[in-house]
Amino acid sequence: MKKTSTRMADGRELIYYDSRDDTVRDDPDLRPLEATATSSEIRYDPLLDEWVVIASHRQGRIYHPPADECPLCPSRDGRLSEIPAPDYDVVVFENRFPSLTTSAAGAPDTVTGTLPHHARPGNGRCEVVCFTSDHDSSFADLTPAQVGLVLDAWTDRTAELSAIPGVEQVFCFENRGEEIGVTLGHPHGQIYAYPFVTPRTERMLASAAAHRRRTGRNLFDDLLAAERAEGDRVVIAGEHWTAFVPYAAHWPYEVHLYPNRRVGDLLALNDAERAEFCTVYLDLLRRFDLLFDTDGSGTNKTPYIAALHQSPVRSGPPGTGGELALHMELFTIRRTVGKLKFLAGSESGMDVFINDVSPETAAKRLREVSP
Repeated sequence: MKKTSTRMADGRELIYYDSRDDTVRDDPDLRPLEATATSSEIRYDPLLDEWVVIASHRQGRIYHPPADECPLCPSRDGRLSEIPAPDYDVVVFENRFPSLTTSAAGAPDTVTGTLPHHARPGNGRCEVVCFTSDHDSSFADLTPAQVGLVLDAWTDRTAELSAIPGVEQVFCFENRGEEIGVTLGHPHGQIYAYPFVTPRTERMLASAAAHRRRTGRNLFDDLLAAERAEGDRVVIAGEHWTAFVPYAAHWPYEVHLYPNRRVGDLLALNDAERAEFCTVYLDLLRRFDLLFDTDGSGTNKTPYIAALHQSPVRSGPPGTGGELALHMELFTIRRTVGKLKFLAGSESGMDVFINDVSPETAAKRLREVSP
């Protein structure tokens, strides 16, 4: 992998990740861009003991542009985009409309106001990851080698973002499909560097700590061992990775992908684990795309969220880990053909999920639709 860091016309960083070591990236950004202005702030919710990001400047972000005006396609044929080069393998750049930014006014740990109204600057970083220059492709269409390059980019960004003062957690994710809320059709994901440990991670860590006190064992190890032993909800059992539908799945089709050897983050994966991730993850995504492809056309792509959970920075230096196990959570809000799972009263109002598909049925269906 060759990494080339450059700057866009408005000062944002853009990084090329190339599979060839001899690739030269010197195309300048010729757009007349002004520096971006953000108004990000973090406010404390004392009832739920969690932080909420207020980012009102994001109201003006790009919304469903036509394909020939996509800002994530390469710059070619006289049309300038976010990527100056006429082609690319993988590109990462600072979001033009970030929820969090290193330019936020004030130190990351500065708290203003008095309870119940505590606030902090919206320090952190939000990046866009373009998986391929092909606008009409998707992650599932990549080759294992291309996925390996994306994995290298995720790993590199995890290391660099973890080193930013004040960053507590790095989160790589992909949202795909208009039903999910995606506003740009080009295959891409994002990376958030948070100045706090997210509420979901805090809950998992608290559960793991309680399990450790009760049993002396790691909760994630025990969950994975139980699923592998029972087998009913296992979708893919590889040498280094296991994909399964969790016993208490929240979503109609939800799969968790774990390395069989517990590690805390991407930096701790060995070469064999990294290689198998590429094939197993592609297998999962292609199964998801077959779930609702009733006419065999391949056009009815499944909307999904892919969330990569890593140990918080405070667990130790990147790669050292802790109680939390690195894992990917992949799920769709589609429950059947033409029907979505909406987060209605019970889910949105009380955080109590009601799943319309049994986890065992979902796992069986995912095993049946092998690509």
